[in-house]
Amino acid sequence: MVKAMTLRTQLVLLQVFIVLAIVLTVGLAAMLMQERQIREASQERMIAVAQSVAQLPTIIDAYDDPDPAAVIQPIAELIRDSSNVAYVVVTDDQGIRYSHPDAERIGERVSTDPSVALSGDMYVGTQTGTLGESWRVKVPVFAVDGTVMGQVSVGILESALREDFLGDITGFLLALGAATVVGVVAATGVARVVRRRIYGLEPDEIRGLLETREATLHGIREGMLALDEHGDVSLCNDSAARLLGLDAPADAIGRPASELLDDLTTLVADSGDDDSTPQRLMLSGERVLVARAAAVRVQERRVGTVVTLMDRTELDHALRDLAGAQSLAEGLRAQQHEFSNTLHTIGGLIELGEFDAAARVIDRAGDGGALSRLDAPDGVQDIELAAILLAKRARARELGVRLDVSGAALPAGPADGDLTTIVGNLIDNALDAAGRGGRVAVTIARDDEGMTVLEISDDGPGVPIEHRGDVFRLGFSTKSDDRQRGYGLTLVARVVERRGGTIDLCPAALGGARFVVRLPVRDLAGAAR
Repeated sequence: MVKAMTLRTQLVLLQVFIVLAIVLTVGLAAMLMQERQIREASQERMIAVAQSVAQLPTIIDAYDDPDPAAVIQPIAELIRDSSNVAYVVVTDDQGIRYSHPDAERIGERVSTDPSVALSGDMYVGTQTGTLGESWRVKVPVFAVDGTVMGQVSVGILESALREDFLGDITGFLLALGAATVVGVVAATGVARVVRRRIYGLEPDEIRGLLETREATLHGIREGMLALDEHGDVSLCNDSAARLLGLDAPADAIGRPASELLDDLTTLVADSGDDDSTPQRLMLSGERVLVARAAAVRVQERRVGTVVTLMDRTELDHALRDLAGAQSLAEGLRAQQHEFSNTLHTIGGLIELGEFDAAARVIDRAGDGGALSRLDAPDGVQDIELAAILLAKRARARELGVRLDVSGAALPAGPADGDLTTIVGNLIDNALDAAGRGGRVAVTIARDDEGMTVLEISDDGPGVPIEHRGDVFRLGFSTKSDDRQRGYGLTLVARVVERRGGTIDLCPAALGGARFVVRLPVRDLAGAAR
């Protein structure tokens, strides 16, 4: 089996091919240009020589002499030697030579067609004559009256032109060769640098890592964000986009982390303190997320941060339901003991014959205990709201807090999770603030504008005036410095805002804090519409 070519070899060969292609193309173009420039320069020199000879008064006057060659030949040879051309041939109007480098050719007819020059035009081209193939110019010689008396032919041998071209191109070819060598050496260095930058991996290994990364990245349930050293998102998987409320992972790429999650910048900064992975609860819209950040270092240099996001919303709902069920169970156990004591009391009074006293005990116990007091007189008919109020009342009894519920009747309908989120969080805060022996009041009313008003008051210490504007801010809490607090009221505020309502904090008549929530009736009634 033939071993696959390494990436370094491929890069070197590819760059060498590119260098050679460029060098050869440039070299060929340069040689063609050089050859053309040599010809153009030679042509200009020949035209100048030919015209100057054709216009010399001595040459023109010599045409009337009995032996024109005696005058013209010395002048033509002198000009030929000084102008570095192969020949200067002067003829009459019949093509008979008056000058030639070989004196024996004087008096003979030229070997090439002189008709163009004798017709009064200039001829430029390559022809083969007695001296060989040459690049030549032929111009007419005009008499004083303007008639053509003859021609002047000036030429340079093609072999001389090739020799000049090869002489000039040798140095250029050496320069091209040196450039090729430098290009090959540079290509080898570039290949080495590229391979070092990709940690010595081959294409198949890179493809395998990429496929594995993509499968892992988009297959895991937890959200994952990769941030560069400037705090901008460079990678986002599908779960992270879903948790952040984005349409696609690409919507997060290039955006600062602070635009995606509140307080994420602080979490990223904390990840650089040591090798631990700090975590924090955060809100994305109305989702409660657990965010963990870990610094990414390459060769002891921090190149970014990886943030993992886990959705704790469902877990919080389940824990809240479990807490409610536990509170109900504890309340039922307390009620069982209460009714057991009541039955023992009734039995003892009957045995003593105190039937009137037994009847009074039965009447007094007719309410059915703690859990039966949340009925029509309390004005709550919504089944889920009634259930959470029952659970919170049992919880209040456990904490030693008095919980009173009163107000207008709400329409019964299917479960409204937003309403239970609002009521549950606000009552929990009120119970914590009131403490043992305290009191919490829940009032449900309708105002003149058709809004349903929920009021939750307590007799706790209340919220200082300077902090009343901060209670709905993410992470703020007056209870402790615990970072796991400060999310409930923020979540409530976001839910109320989404439902088109308002929430306000003001002092309570009981002495503590009073939260007032105003929601449209149609929203609160939910599916009863």
